[in-house]
Amino acid sequence: MSHARSRSTPGEHAAASPAAEVLTSLFREHQLALVRTALLIVGDRATAEDVVQDAFVDLHRRIDKLTEHDRMLPYIRAAVVNKCRSVLRRRKLALRVGRTHEPPVWSAESAVLLGEDRREVFLALRRLPQRQREALILRYYLELDEGEIAEAMGVSRGTVKSTTSRALTALAKRLGEEA
Repeated sequence: MSHARSRSTPGEHAAASPAAEVLTSLFREHQLALVRTALLIVGDRATAEDVVQDAFVDLHRRIDKLTEHDRMLPYIRAAVVNKCRSVLRRRKLALRVGRTHEPPVWSAESAVLLGEDRREVFLALRRLPQRQREALILRYYLELDEGEIAEAMGVSRGTVKSTTSRALTALAKRLGEEA
């Protein structure tokens, strides 16, 4: 009876695939901005970090199937936005059954991450409808163009334009009321 022997050497499994190298670079370059984005959407750092980590883990699971490496960043942005939406849906459901979520938004870590000068804008932004909030965060915090925002949110460019316009009007009104 013959036994097939593996012909791989110990070092072969240590070499990263080109896709894995792109993913590692993507994580290093964009993780902090994605956490900030998620923080602005979900309201607490721990959840934001979990959302971003889950998005990268999901992408890593599909790493061998990825052929378009230039599509990883738009994919991860959309995944973060979608996972934030899921978190908010779960919170709404929990609220309906009597449980409330009180995120530690103004913990020392969150204050440093956001910057004290953005507190007033953050509070006004939190009161906007979810889609408007997402559009503004993607535009002004991640500095995405309309096409990238449309892709991340899963909507048309026209929807991005109108949503962003309404959001800016509402945000200006809220900030004016608080002054």
